[in-house]
Formats: sequence, C-alpha cells, structure tokens
Amino acid sequence: MSATVGIVVPAFRPDVDRLASYVRSLDAELDPETIRIELDDAEERVATALADLPATVSVSPYRRGKGAAITAGFESLETDVLGFVDADGSTAPEEFADVLAAITDGAADVAVGSRRHPDSEITSHQTFARRFLGDGFAWLARRMLDADLYDYQCGAKAITAESWDAVRQHLYEPGFAWDVELVAMAGALELDVAEVPITWEDQPGSTVSPVRTSVRLGRALVSSRHRAKQIRNSRVHNAIAATREDPTALVERND
Repeated sequence: MSATVGIVVPAFRPDVDRLASYVRSLDAELDPETIRIELDDAEERVATALADLPATVSVSPYRRGKGAAITAGFESLETDVLGFVDADGSTAPEEFADVLAAITDGAADVAVGSRRHPDSEITSHQTFARRFLGDGFAWLARRMLDADLYDYQCGAKAITAESWDAVRQHLYEPGFAWDVELVAMAGALELDVAEVPITWEDQPGSTVSPVRTSVRLGRALVSSRHRAKQIRNSRVHNAIAATREDPTALVERND
C-alpha cells in the first residue's frame, strides 16, 4: 500500500494566476491525497478566485507568517507524508516529486529540497545580496546544528506523519525561520534528514527583505541551537532555560 501525501502551500498576498497554475500542476503531476492552501491576509476576491482549484483553501484574516501557516496546514492533514512548497512555484512539481520520494521510498524521515547542493541546478538566480546572505547563513548553520546541509531555507520540504508528531511540539518560529527550526529540531531528535538536490528557479516579487530576514534568521538560529541542546539534555542549556519563561509552541497557538 502506497503512502498518502498531503501538500501545504503557504501564501501571503499571492499572484493569483501563478498560484492557481502551480496548484493545478502539483495536482496533475503528483496526484496527492490533498492540497491545502494556507492563505494569509488576503482580499475576498483572492479566496474566491482560488475556490475552484483542486485544493482546500484556508483563509486567515491576518498575516500569521510562513511557519505558523504551514504548521496549521500540517495539523489539518491526515496523510502519511506531509509536505510543503512555496506559493511562487520556484520548485517545479517534478522536482518536488524527488523530495517526496525520499520519504515515500523510506530513505528518510525528513526530506529537504536543496538549491545549494553541488548537484542542484539554478535556472534563474536570486540577487547578489540574497545569494550572499543565504550562503553565509547556510555556512553558519552547518557549524551550529546537528543536521549538516548545504541549504536549510529552500521552500520544499517533506516529513513523515510520525516524525511530525515528534517534532511539532518543539517549533516556535512563526515566520521564515521556521524552515531552519524544523531541520534543527529534526537533527536534535536524531531523525534521518535527507538533502535532495533540485532544479530551482527564482521568482520575482518576493515579500522577503534580505537584510531584515537575515537578522531574524540569525536570532532564530541561535534560539534553535539552544533548544536543540536542551533536547540533547545539555546541562548548560537546561540551566539557561530554567531562568526563562517557557515560550508557547506554534501547535498550542493554533489551538
């Protein structure tokens, strides 16, 4: 019996035509059990325009952030494999199929699409500033986290339902830093993390500010390393945590 797959597409004020075309392509290429669009801060016309897609559209009246949106979507899925892709379509459905295959073939608990892997191909590059900051972040993350990857931030990842049950309570980052937090917690929990090289195309119109987001990612990296050390039962990090108020996990906020 083959594993069932659910896909979440987080979207904040998306290009409606691009998103609609992408969702139809995901459905046609991958034939998932379900596709769920987590739509943040959208005008009514946007939700209406997406209503006829082969997907469930969940609308939030405010901007939750990428991580919070994906978490809400994953919590709603009842499939064996949970995956997400960014709404801009930078990861083609046939490339995401390779990410999913790392899970469905039983090779990994978590699969991470990678733009920076030596075997990856970039058909349209980001700006120099985004590439420079992204490369610097990846270099730093490799030295701070248990999971040794080339790329922590690519918007194409998948996880088994069992692994999601293990990691979900350790996720706190509501925004773009959620990606690295997911990988950090998976590594700390000794889940098998596979990095899958993909062909990737940068899309215009990103809502991400390179400098501001890099600062947030840096803070999240330090925080994720701290929580990963707690999972590993580090005396120092447990002592530090004892002096602070416990944060609220995303799954508890979504409740």
